[in-house]
Amino acid sequence: MKFLLKNAFIVNEGTIERADLLTENGKIIGIDHHIRTNYDRKIEADGLYLLPGIIDDQVHFREPGLTHKATIASEARAAVAGGVTSYMEMPNVKPPTLTQTLLAEKYALAARTSLSNYSFFMGASNDNLDEVLKTNPQNVCGIKVFMGSSTGNMLVDNPVTLERLFKECKLLIATHCEDEDTVRRNELAYKNRYGAQLDWAQHPEIRSVEACYKSSSMAVELAKKHNTRLHILHISTKDELDLFRNDIPLAQKRITAELCVHHLYFNSDDYATQGSLIKCNPAIKSREHQAALLSALLDNRLDIIATDHAPHTWAEKHAADGYFNTPSGVPLVQHALPMMLSFFYENKISLEKIVEKMCHAPAECFQIEKRGFLRENYWADFSLLDLDATQVVSDKNVYYHCGWSPFMGKMQRGIVQKTFVSGHLAYDKGCFFMDKMGERLTFER
Repeated sequence: MKFLLKNAFIVNEGTIERADLLTENGKIIGIDHHIRTNYDRKIEADGLYLLPGIIDDQVHFREPGLTHKATIASEARAAVAGGVTSYMEMPNVKPPTLTQTLLAEKYALAARTSLSNYSFFMGASNDNLDEVLKTNPQNVCGIKVFMGSSTGNMLVDNPVTLERLFKECKLLIATHCEDEDTVRRNELAYKNRYGAQLDWAQHPEIRSVEACYKSSSMAVELAKKHNTRLHILHISTKDELDLFRNDIPLAQKRITAELCVHHLYFNSDDYATQGSLIKCNPAIKSREHQAALLSALLDNRLDIIATDHAPHTWAEKHAADGYFNTPSGVPLVQHALPMMLSFFYENKISLEKIVEKMCHAPAECFQIEKRGFLRENYWADFSLLDLDATQVVSDKNVYYHCGWSPFMGKMQRGIVQKTFVSGHLAYDKGCFFMDKMGERLTFER
């Protein structure tokens, strides 16, 4: 089928230009000011902005084993409603994705149920290096290493294992960096002093700046020693920013870094109103760190914007026995673009820069084949955005399986109207079209 989109403001590769876009058989076959050709369906996009599909390099969709929180099907629908056409999902499920067989089972599940394009990280543990080294770099996004424990607790803390992993693995290694000893020492000190009922604002004191920097700097040292392709996830402190370069193009970097929307949008003052709902690992920190993160995003020390989408049930996030039994994680994949647009409306970031960091950079960083840009012969992944539209977030328009968002009752501006995934109209103003699933991502490595 040929789709012709007329008169869209196309945001792509640093420019905004009014033009038409034509797709056929899942690919973009034309971008021009006035496309005149036969077509099967025309969409008048007058006044709407056409953005490349967002690529979220860090999500937790909870399947298999944790499907009371989320499923691949439910969260992929939420993703496309937010303009996210491709995602990379994490291995801390039940059982953890630590073998090639379990990894293949997740891919088979996504092929049947994921409306968005997909890839899955292979998980590393203290004793599965042989399985890790079997991973195919052409069709798997990378290896995930928890250098600090979090939900699912796949901690890799054996120094011999880490050394061998960084030395022998030829794939991109993505790390969760928080020093475990520092966190545990802080937890014990705060528990002894305050008991189980800690104030939520103490979370960034327990999962501290020191814990983040100590682990991130260790990962960088290992990567430099072995020339490892390292990608550090969810940077949350100003102290870590000097670990990253902005004097060379992204494609030449061996060490890259991700910023998650919640570390940019929230700060520690928000614990007073949001409480457990924004408890996440690494912790959301002070305004000082928040401001530094935005600066580093704009000057390209931080390369990618992602979500670390991590749903838990409402009951789990309101555990009666308090801080130590309330899981960390926030559902965000549907609302990441409006979160970033809030900075655009405040003139803190351009629309072109948002597209660069959410669409182009993830494709370049992970060497994704023919996605992340609006180019002829690339996959037709894109969304149509109404910059003026507003919507109150409610249980009627939240598509997460867990049924809640930290933005419930709040007005968001800038709403995705339609999303195309590999040429398929997957979402249109609250309606999902499930007759075609997303595609498995492939990589040019």
